[in-house]
Amino acid sequence: MSRIIAGVEIPSTPGARAAERLVRSQSSAPLFDHSLRVFLFGSLRARARGLEPDRELLFLASLFHDSGLLVPPSPTPQRFEVDGADLAREFLAAEGYSASAAETVWQAIALHTTPEIPGRMGPEIAATNLGVLTDAVGLGVDELDQEAIEEILRAYPRDDFKLGFLATFHEGLKHRPGTTYGTINADILEHFEPGFRRGSMVDRVLSAWEPA
Repeated sequence: MSRIIAGVEIPSTPGARAAERLVRSQSSAPLFDHSLRVFLFGSLRARARGLEPDRELLFLASLFHDSGLLVPPSPTPQRFEVDGADLAREFLAAEGYSASAAETVWQAIALHTTPEIPGRMGPEIAATNLGVLTDAVGLGVDELDQEAIEEILRAYPRDDFKLGFLATFHEGLKHRPGTTYGTINADILEHFEPGFRRGSMVDRVLSAWEPA
């Protein structure tokens, strides 16, 4: 049975259902609901911009976009966005999706916290970023129809979302502080971790090598 929320149909292919089961099993309810809101908000904001993302790939990217915070980090520390992108690419490959589909989802997840660049890329990448910005910080929410927002929030509430969202970020990042260099993720550790000092480009240049 299809699910249509705020005029957006949620994909129900075997791969989409498998991804939803997997991410739901790994996530808290607030974080899972956030991922579905990212898909719905991203779909609506893309539509308003005349973008036509592949609905299933946008759904998969939205589902997995924060998964790098929830699973054990890779042996070589890397940004949580890359961990999530790698996990999604492995899932898509195992489910028989094309290499190009897996690469699109990988890029959408890897870049979802990066300012400015996603909007210059493919529609799935742009729409994932738009959905994240709308749900996480409210950017662009004033562009959406109020009835659509209310329908989305009835289906996937934002109850206690803010503090739970930040706590999940903290838990997912505190053991790999070096991966937050140059990203918004350093904001989380600066807020929650006493004594944390974010690295800066100035420090790196001043402490760089000197010719012999």
